[in-house]
Amino acid sequence: MRSISVSEITRQIRDMCIEANHFLSPDMKKVFEDSIKKERSPLGKQILEQLDENLVIAGEDMIPICQDTGMAVVFLKIGQEVFIEGGSLTDAVNQGVREGYVNGYLRKSVVRDPIERENTRDNTPAVIHYDIVPGDQIEIMVAPKGFGSENMSRVFMLKPADGIDGVKNAVLTAVKDAGPNACPPMVIGVGIGGTFEKCALMAKHALTRNLQEESPILYVRELEKELLDKINGLGIGPGGLGGTVTALAVNIETYPTHIAGLPVAVNICCHVNRHVCRIL
Repeated sequence: MRSISVSEITRQIRDMCIEANHFLSPDMKKVFEDSIKKERSPLGKQILEQLDENLVIAGEDMIPICQDTGMAVVFLKIGQEVFIEGGSLTDAVNQGVREGYVNGYLRKSVVRDPIERENTRDNTPAVIHYDIVPGDQIEIMVAPKGFGSENMSRVFMLKPADGIDGVKNAVLTAVKDAGPNACPPMVIGVGIGGTFEKCALMAKHALTRNLQEESPILYVRELEKELLDKINGLGIGPGGLGGTVTALAVNIETYPTHIAGLPVAVNICCHVNRHVCRIL
């Protein structure tokens, strides 16, 4: 049994919130730089170059890469041989988010109630997903999610007979409907299978997958490539002003489902697709 203090978890999450809002992850940086070379529209290329300049300035001057510093989404993979000491894990996560957003001078965008709309003034609470796994480590993934792109996300409860063509149509429909509102170029997370809530969770988690890593499932790899080509053929382009780079990547996760269903979720993220991972 290995002990990890809640104070260490708070410290890590504080730093991760600040890092995620100021720097692209290495995989995102590589894909983004490649997109500048691939864009065939002069205006699209100019927009991508301006976005790249913005990213450089943000890192050098410690200015957030986007004014919407997002709602903090935290994925925790907790080893079942870990003992968490010193207090509540949920409280520790929220304290880390609180310190990151207050001390890091990040915009506070969370309201206490969805109808009454009073701002919590520290960007808490976070949305936290827990997963108990073998081992004696804790993997923390912090993924701040802005709502320009979040608002464009969709869940489709398809019929099994809709099959893979129905899945393709659902993803393309979501992207077409999003258009410029999701701040393209986008990263598209897709969850297929499970239940209503499971497919949505998979779609959100898919956004955090390293963009340099391929799915281990052959048909998923092929589907990701086909959808990326079709999305980039829509002509939406950087900033929604036309071009050949509408999406930087399509990441898909799957899960077993019921014989009567084919749930599909599409979680769209803007060009920054913020995520930071650390292991304690």
